[in-house]
Amino acid sequence: MPYFYFDPTYILVLIGVVLSLIASAQVKSAYKKYEKVSTRSGFTAEQVAAMILRNAGITDVTIRPIAGELTDNYNPKDHTLNLSQNVYGSRSIAAIGVAAHECGHAIQHAEGYAPLGFRSAIVPVVSIGSTLSWPLILIGLLIPRLDVCITLGILLFSLVVVFQFVTLPVEFNASGRAIAILRNGGFMTEEELGGAKRVLTAAALTYVAAMVTAILQLVRLLLLTNRRR
Repeated sequence: MPYFYFDPTYILVLIGVVLSLIASAQVKSAYKKYEKVSTRSGFTAEQVAAMILRNAGITDVTIRPIAGELTDNYNPKDHTLNLSQNVYGSRSIAAIGVAAHECGHAIQHAEGYAPLGFRSAIVPVVSIGSTLSWPLILIGLLIPRLDVCITLGILLFSLVVVFQFVTLPVEFNASGRAIAILRNGGFMTEEELGGAKRVLTAAALTYVAAMVTAILQLVRLLLLTNRRR
């Protein structure tokens, strides 16, 4: 099985890795730049998030700090808006932009935004699929009479691609909501909004890179399967 080590389809994996690295570097660069610039309003990211949620009529979401860097998220299961240590108490353009983005997810949840609901619903299945897909594929490649494992593994991995695809509208919509809220609420000047847009756009590109990477992996698996047959 020489193609395990010298398979030319590894170039697809390499492309995905490069795209992910570029996207990650861009979001870190944009965040580092604008985390040094405070907004004129003087509000912290936590304060802005609280005001955004209150203005949206959302009273059942708890805002709390969490460990890590750029680990910010909204958890629809326990209605928590989690802001990373560098974001929670920061007055920077980057931090407030990130906090507003997560508020966008909370508002999506409150309004019953369909793509978010679908993404949340398939998370358990996708988690199982991503865990089992590669072991099944390897078993099928190693044991010829178990070719069916390859097919099953590819089907499970396809769920990851679906998840990444659904994630795009969810994330772009949350960012769009964030910018509109920051502008209409007077939390940022137009100049400051430009910085927030750059941070959120760079963050969105990481999801695009993740989707492209997943698609490339799926294409590679299909090529390997066809070669095996």
